[in-house]
Amino acid sequence: MRGLAWAGCGAVAALAVLAGCADNPMVVNGRLNELQQQQLALSRQNQELQSRATSLDRDNQELQTALSQARQQNKLLEDQTKLVKDQLASLNSQVARIREEKKATEQKAQAMNASLQRQGSAPITPNNSFLKTLPQFSRPDIFVRRDGDVIRIELPAAALFEPGSAQLRPGAAQLLAEVALELLRNYSSQVIGIEGHTDSDPISNALWRNNHQFSISRAMMVYEVLVTQGRLPPKQLLVVGHGASHPVVSNATPAGKQRNARVELVIYPEAAS
Repeated sequence: MRGLAWAGCGAVAALAVLAGCADNPMVVNGRLNELQQQQLALSRQNQELQSRATSLDRDNQELQTALSQARQQNKLLEDQTKLVKDQLASLNSQVARIREEKKATEQKAQAMNASLQRQGSAPITPNNSFLKTLPQFSRPDIFVRRDGDVIRIELPAAALFEPGSAQLRPGAAQLLAEVALELLRNYSSQVIGIEGHTDSDPISNALWRNNHQFSISRAMMVYEVLVTQGRLPPKQLLVVGHGASHPVVSNATPAGKQRNARVELVIYPEAAS
């Protein structure tokens, strides 16, 4: 019993010592310093996490900017590709137009060369007796008149060609065949000029650069029909394009423009060999 009593007294003494330590200021300061160190470490860790979050956000913004720039570059490349395709189509159209102009110019050159060769090698005999009687046509829009030593037969472009083109209208070939028959009947030996004329409106078809080229193309179309269907000999014909240079009336009215847009067949006094 005495031993147990001594053990109890020892436990009580130990508790008293511990209680005394808890009230010791040094112990409290130590714990406080430890907590402050932990708080400082947590603050540093939080700052590091915040810095990493800021860096990631900056990286994300840079990636978004790069993506936006890539999309803009892709759109720019698409626009450039479309522009190149449009330019290629325009160049193809220009090449086609130049080929048509070259063909018309070659036809004109051939007709003029034939005319020059004829004038240089064939004897030309004046014959004014053909002026005594003018050819007659049933159509009221075909005008026939004397012009000095020549006879001019006006064929309206509206009766021959589709608007703004050198393509023949339906029935135009038949009209030219009837005119060719009259020429063969009355002027089988005369030099006949085929002169194209336009009104004063600027050319609007991409096939021709100006009204002179346009008038030549129309005159060449009449030449082809007179030779192939009218059976007029090519050596008897010459082709000229005047554009809007020689109007017969004023271009101030639609009716005047319609009269001036024409192809004239000019009967010369000279006889073709």
